[in-house]
Amino acid sequence: MASDGVITHRSVEVNGVRLHVAEAGPAGAPVVLLLHGFPELWYTWRHQMPALAAAGYRAVAPDMPGYGDSEAPSAGPDQYTALHIVGDLVALIDSLGQEQVFVVAHDWGAITAWSLCQFRPDRVKALVALSVPFTPRSPAVKPVDAVRALYGDDFYICSFQKVFADRSASPLFIPKSGWGSPDDEVPLPSWITDEDVKYYTTQFDKSGFTGGFNYYRALNKTWELTSPWTGAEIMVPTKFIVGDLDLTYNIAGAKDFINKGGFKKFVPLLDGVVIMKDVGHFINEEKPEEISALIISFIKKFN
Repeated sequence: MASDGVITHRSVEVNGVRLHVAEAGPAGAPVVLLLHGFPELWYTWRHQMPALAAAGYRAVAPDMPGYGDSEAPSAGPDQYTALHIVGDLVALIDSLGQEQVFVVAHDWGAITAWSLCQFRPDRVKALVALSVPFTPRSPAVKPVDAVRALYGDDFYICSFQKVFADRSASPLFIPKSGWGSPDDEVPLPSWITDEDVKYYTTQFDKSGFTGGFNYYRALNKTWELTSPWTGAEIMVPTKFIVGDLDLTYNIAGAKDFINKGGFKKFVPLLDGVVIMKDVGHFINEEKPEEISALIISFIKKFN
């Protein structure tokens, strides 16, 4: 593994599932585990990995189970619960020879990271969560039912953006007519290139979106399985970063929860919230240098 920020690739077997893993940085360095969201891949961390390597860390970014060059669990949505995916991540941490790692996570990766910190705080030195705050489990209502009651059947639960160029902070609904032809030209924002889109397209052409959708489809099953953790706190040092244009920050009640004490109540070791102005959902790609600097300045406290 190169120490100069060159990204290398290999496969790791975890719990019978083969994961594709991208890595950068010296082998003996502290590990930073980077968890992507939907519809992303390890590639979403392409800017942070060289920066972390240059700062003396070993950046490890898997394609999450069901994405890209990683295998999909064979039995469908029920194998995408938080317990299943966290189990795979713990096995990955074991395969790296680590007792503890730093975790940096975005979108669905952040949702999974909150579960990892809740189930196995002994394996996480510190967490940097991007875009999606911790959501306490409601014992009264299943998560899919909750968003359906709030927004109706046309709402994409949690954070699911249409195309990478969408910067709307409004709740996202699927038009009954769809979003137009896949042949329509979509103007790209400045932070993503044709080459980036080609990589994502090539990978999703191979894997499809079923794996990614299955994380959403397992939400209610996760709710059923996690009743023992109702009310449990996240006892891991945490930094939270979100863009002020992010859908997740503008969803009903989110700003008050994040800014008025609710978040801190459930994440008592929260070491501040950073709200980036005029930034949307794909924050680590839109503001790569700023995000890398924030990550490194935070995790340095725990070296």
